[in-house]
Amino acid sequence: MRVEPVTPDGVIEHVVERVLARDGGAAAAVRVLVDGHPSTHPEALAGALVEPLRAAGRPVARVRVRDFLRARSLRLERGRRDPDALLDEWIDVDGLNREVLGAVVTRGRWLPSLRDPDTGRSTRVGYEAAPPGTVVVLDGSLAMGRGLDVDLAVHLALRAATETRNTPLDDAWTLAAYGRYRREAQPERRADVVVRVDHPDRPALVLPG
Repeated sequence: MRVEPVTPDGVIEHVVERVLARDGGAAAAVRVLVDGHPSTHPEALAGALVEPLRAAGRPVARVRVRDFLRARSLRLERGRRDPDALLDEWIDVDGLNREVLGAVVTRGRWLPSLRDPDTGRSTRVGYEAAPPGTVVVLDGSLAMGRGLDVDLAVHLALRAATETRNTPLDDAWTLAAYGRYRREAQPERRADVVVRVDHPDRPALVLPG
């Protein structure tokens, strides 16, 4: 393993290259997950992938894990600040696989959102077409090792101390979930692309060899 300093733009280029290099050619769908603690802003990297992928001729379906949380009555059954529930029960894995990650492959369509993350109510949006070669770009936290049907996983890695420092006091209860996630899911081992972002203006790629 080696750690290679890279620019933020270099991270985007690296991930796009990995997507375009996937087996199956331009007609095959590719499902990408960008995962990281909220302070790493996985949504920013996910969003930055959209235009380069489109410029390369690939349709893009941009999706957020937070729009596919389970119903509030289920995910908050043990209270609003239960770290085990946050890790194990918040994400509607079946819904994401059924309506997005599986649907782009088997049905040629995808659902942009399922529920409003704040109210828990159905967003009632319609399906969108997924032409051949669609790249699903999904961002979220605590999302690896959950059974999501993705082809390429990107993890924005922090040291535990950085994670603690970056977590607002009101969200300190979430740290237990992130500690379990690090131990059990081992996202740095599981991910296809690991980017260390303790210093977001000076990221580094973790590469084999």
